[in-house]
Amino acid sequence: MTLRIDLAGTPPERIRFGVSPLAELTAMLHVLASPEHHPQLAGWAAGVWAGLRPELAERLREAEFLWRSSRADFLVPARPRATLGAELDEVDRIDDEWYAHSALVTTCGSNRRTFADRSSLHDPAARAEALDRAQARGPAQEAFAERLLADPPAVRARVRETLEQCAEAFFDAEWPALAARLGRDVRDKTELSRRQGLPAALAEVSAAIALTPDGGSLVLDKLQDSTAQAGPAGVTLLPSVFGHPHLVAVYAPGWQPVVQYPAAGGERPETVPLETVRLRLEALAHPVRLRLVRTLARGPHTTGELARAWELTPPEVSRHLTVLRRAGLLAAHRRGRHVHHALDLTATAALGTDLLAAVLR
Repeated sequence: MTLRIDLAGTPPERIRFGVSPLAELTAMLHVLASPEHHPQLAGWAAGVWAGLRPELAERLREAEFLWRSSRADFLVPARPRATLGAELDEVDRIDDEWYAHSALVTTCGSNRRTFADRSSLHDPAARAEALDRAQARGPAQEAFAERLLADPPAVRARVRETLEQCAEAFFDAEWPALAARLGRDVRDKTELSRRQGLPAALAEVSAAIALTPDGGSLVLDKLQDSTAQAGPAGVTLLPSVFGHPHLVAVYAPGWQPVVQYPAAGGERPETVPLETVRLRLEALAHPVRLRLVRTLARGPHTTGELARAWELTPPEVSRHLTVLRRAGLLAAHRRGRHVHHALDLTATAALGTDLLAAVLR
């Protein structure tokens, strides 16, 4: 399962490292939305939540689909700016069509490969499909999608206001130290690339990203088998303090590919004591079930959503889910007429931190 970024026509100097305030704020918001993915930051997350005004806490919950399971493309800038405000100004320049499409991909629990290319703002069938997928995710997702499709400028303004309030509440106090650390990482990677070549720098970025021997592609170990074109614009690599262990990639058609990786010096979660459970290991040994687990690690999904994402039949997915559930790796929760399956991250972590990091990557 790989993402292959084609570098044909990409000048070497356009594969660049940079520091993005907006991308780091988004990584922090992901931690707040999914603290179970980041046990080493659980104390930080609890402290931030405790200090938030109720109105801001509610705002974060209503928009968390933009950063919880994956990232809306516009929140991970390809052309970083020095300040959060400058990057938010760049987001404001994106037209409503691109903004809505990017937001709906994450809100509807879809991936960039399978989400409809039609305009959800102007095509009634595409709009109905987006709302149906959002409804399957839950009432909050459905409400957000309805507001976005009904009045994109109002939703965009509210999202920006929410991010600006986060800056006042906690980001601005943390950013100077974060910027210094991220800047060191960028300088080190850039110098390493200059002296020893891009493969050496990528080896320090993550074991999950590499340059092909012919130098024609970047290959990332990711959830979906997919491809992207870098073209003359190139690829931007952004370090993150709060992003560990995730290797985030945004690469939708029309967007310059961006990779956000864990900055050097981040602490790994403590190793969970292992009791090798044969049933769980056998369940995870099947390649299809492992793919389903990697999807479920990002949040609950219905059988139908998993079938669409992996181009399988619902009965086939159901059989694999039964095996995982019998192994104690899944829980099921009913929301109206939809049953959502969720990965038990604690049980998965007990099999080893490398496994947990791999399925969360």
